[in-house]
Amino acid sequence: MAAIKTIVATGLSSGLGFEALKQLLAESQPYRFILGVRNTASTDEALKAVDFDRTANPVTLLPLDLTDVKGTKTFAQKVLQDLGTTGIDYLLLNAALIKNASEPTPYGGKWCESMVVNHVAQHYLIHLLREKLVASHSRIAIVSSGAIRNVPDASKIEETLKDKSSASHFDIYSASKFTQLLGAHWWRRELKGQCDVVAVSPGLIPNTGLGRYSNFKISEDMPDAKSVATGAKSIIEVLKRNDFPEDPDRIFLTSWGEWWSRDTIAMSCDKELQDKWSFSKEEIEKDAGIV
Repeated sequence: MAAIKTIVATGLSSGLGFEALKQLLAESQPYRFILGVRNTASTDEALKAVDFDRTANPVTLLPLDLTDVKGTKTFAQKVLQDLGTTGIDYLLLNAALIKNASEPTPYGGKWCESMVVNHVAQHYLIHLLREKLVASHSRIAIVSSGAIRNVPDASKIEETLKDKSSASHFDIYSASKFTQLLGAHWWRRELKGQCDVVAVSPGLIPNTGLGRYSNFKISEDMPDAKSVATGAKSIIEVLKRNDFPEDPDRIFLTSWGEWWSRDTIAMSCDKELQDKWSFSKEEIEKDAGIV
């Protein structure tokens, strides 16, 4: 039997992420999962209906509400405690939210809820796990979106993503996923030679809970629409692909299995933008009130 690989992940408790989890559990390769989930009881109940070898593939569920940056720190501490001397083969960041900013962010801070979930908290999680990730030579896989192409002007991002902004849910989603991609580029530079950092778009996936807080609906006749099973395969593929382009900025895998051209993601390759939106651990903790 192959050596067990360890996956620490967000966003695998339902929808597209849960399908990716089921597909991984069906592989002959054994995995150890440490999953951050909002509701451990409901996720545990869902897992009971999945047929897999629980001895070969241990699954640990830890509470994680990504709207609460302080809770993200608690999650990271529990992950490291649970791992002990074991390394992390893959850090998979799949959690995402589409929601407008008409209501204040539940736990306070400068940014709207979707920005906190889609970028700030998960970027912070990489900071918190950095030492372990580097020691493990981990792959950091960030599930992004083709919506990043809908950001026409980077100078307007900050106003769009502020708490209680008047921006639409889709503008907020596009901008927050764009900042997330900027963070992926920044981590790729920061961890060069230490970790592989890759991003992937699973395509437009109907019948998931992504738009549960908005009127955003995906129909099967939309361009780039994919089934849940196909979208999950794209997520799994980005964990395993090693055919990286020579251009180090081409880190973004499409839902049809090609690395996105530099022209398509050109704005995200701007290093000044990457530096601006890749907040330091200290900046994030200051905004969240973490001592």
